Amino acid sequence: MKLEKVSTDRAPAAIGPYSQAVKAGNLLFCSGQIPIDPVTGEIVYGDIFSQAEQVMKNISALLEASGVGFENVVKSTVYLADMDYFSSMNEVYAKYFRDHKPARSTIAVKTLPRNAMLEIEIIAIV
Repeated sequence: MKLEKVSTDRAPAAIGPYSQAVKAGNLLFCSGQIPIDPVTGEIVYGDIFSQAEQVMKNISALLEASGVGFENVVKSTVYLADMDYFSSMNEVYAKYFRDHKPARSTIAVKTLPRNAMLEIEIIAIV
């Protein structure tokens, strides 16, 4: 199976030895996105709403770079630094996944890179 690296300047550059996303056959695996502004390379600080919005914009850019949209996502994993953020994250998340509801796991973690409030990774069909 041929693996294809996916990258775009509309999502944050990888901050370690990994790819923004990888296509494997007809599947797209997007690395976890934290709320980094791809223009400045800095984390978007503020409340959970602004951080979740930036994360979803980053995911959108990776999906678009692969020629698909949120309707192609089959699985997402959400990591929250505090489970109290769940309903606020869900409010932003629902704006991007309107009628389409992929499978999802939500996990509370102790800390995330750059002290982000959340990180989201997705798997999509291309």
